[in-house]
Amino acid sequence: MFICGKPHNGLKYDDSKISTQRENGFGMNQITLVVVDDHPLFRQGVVDALSLEPDMRIIAQCADGDDALAVIREKKPTIAVLDVNLPGMNGQQITHQVFQDKLPTRIILMTGYDDVEQAIHAALAGAYGYCSKDIEPQSLSRIIREVAEGKYVFDHNVFTHRELELWVEDRIEGARRSYSEPGTPFHPLSDREMEVLSCVVRGMSNKEIASLLGISHQTVKNHVTAILRKFGVEDRTQAVVYALKRGWVTLKDADAHTQE
Repeated sequence: MFICGKPHNGLKYDDSKISTQRENGFGMNQITLVVVDDHPLFRQGVVDALSLEPDMRIIAQCADGDDALAVIREKKPTIAVLDVNLPGMNGQQITHQVFQDKLPTRIILMTGYDDVEQAIHAALAGAYGYCSKDIEPQSLSRIIREVAEGKYVFDHNVFTHRELELWVEDRIEGARRSYSEPGTPFHPLSDREMEVLSCVVRGMSNKEIASLLGISHQTVKNHVTAILRKFGVEDRTQAVVYALKRGWVTLKDADAHTQE
């Protein structure tokens, strides 16, 4: 294996879907895994637990985000299990980069601070799963199997892609209602910055945005930097959540882009 550098129950699964044959690792390809966490003891515990599953194989483990992205690009595991908070690139940033690069690896993010807003960030970044680090080993194994089959696991539920979109929309609408400031519908962005933000919501890269809007790549970068500064956020995913909560953009454009 390549090395880079209390129980939470209630996961809603239909165990009848998981056959004895699959649990025993027969009749299916092995799920290859990379485990990334900067705490050696926790990381090794995850590795040891998953190594007991006959249908799973750990091919690498890493302690920081930059090494993790390099390993994912090189080895292309079925699934990467990442801590959200990592030295270098964080888990959200790695997830977004894997999604943008259209790599085949599916990301499961783990966090010590389980909250809805971070789960929304994870979903918008392109993660397939999101769970607390106090999860039972058996539950993590089940999440991995669901994700390997193309499902999404958030908030202790298994979703299809469309069901996850509806879940995100519902959570954002709830946050928007609790946040909303009556009488302040304006946004601080210029018309061009709003165009760029709408493209960011659709998951477009700077290069794609430049081509669509007929502007230079550097101009797009300047607009994105201005958006982050005006919103007081650190990355594109946070900017999207910030704008969605305030109703300045919607997820409909993102759906349209996904279907293109």
